[in-house]
Amino acid sequence: MFFVHDPKLRKIHKATVRDRVLYQAVYRVLYQVFDPSFIFHSYSSRDRKGTHVGVASLEKYMRKVSKNYKVSGYVVKCDIRKFFDSIDHAVLLKLIDKKIKDQNLLVLICEIVKSFSTTPGKGLPLGNVTSQLFANIYMNQLDQYIKRELKVECYVRYCDDFVIVSQSEEYVQYCVKEIEKFCREELLLDLHPHKIIFRKIKQGIDFLGYVILPHRRVLRTKTKIRIFRKLEKLKLLNDEGAVGSDFLEQSVQSYLGVLSHCKGEKIKQQIERVFYD
Repeated sequence: MFFVHDPKLRKIHKATVRDRVLYQAVYRVLYQVFDPSFIFHSYSSRDRKGTHVGVASLEKYMRKVSKNYKVSGYVVKCDIRKFFDSIDHAVLLKLIDKKIKDQNLLVLICEIVKSFSTTPGKGLPLGNVTSQLFANIYMNQLDQYIKRELKVECYVRYCDDFVIVSQSEEYVQYCVKEIEKFCREELLLDLHPHKIIFRKIKQGIDFLGYVILPHRRVLRTKTKIRIFRKLEKLKLLNDEGAVGSDFLEQSVQSYLGVLSHCKGEKIKQQIERVFYD
């Protein structure tokens, strides 16, 4: 186990090489079974998805609802409180059991799920490939409820972060109340009370590291600050000989890649002045 700041402190549980090979094999089998049942606009840990595609989809919905920012509309962003720590083993295994009939595989999956807990009967470890898929299987129940029961058209989810866009403020607020109830009663989860963010579309919304505003997308301020802190630390380590120039260059190019997905020319110029002038 080790800790990372991304941006908050997280415990990452690193499995042994043998276990990682096993988890990858289980993941490949389960992915083929479960992924076709997931909604299209679920973007975490799936082929041809990811953060940038998710942000682009949300941006498209905001343009659609606001008729290219000409009429009013509303957006709400929510996430689950202590998501991975709160996933209930019994609920998860019941969902898997509905689709997997091979008893040997079910026994193995049960052992994997129950090999880790934060509190009795709850929790998945960050860092295991199976945890990402298990999280999608779990949250697919919420996706289906939102799409089929609440009939929400404009909905995007990435892991436990999700966003709803609508022209009706009342409808958005109604959906949040119903989602809170569903999560609590069916999934034994709670929405984070301080991370239910309502906005008018014209005010923009912060999602997956970017802020989507009318006619432009910018980098989240906290993300910008974190980028410069990390690069300055790496530059200092490079000057001291603790990390190589190739590693520093790769990191700089990685962050420039992040900026290529938004309006970030000034930030790019700042980075280039610090590291290339």
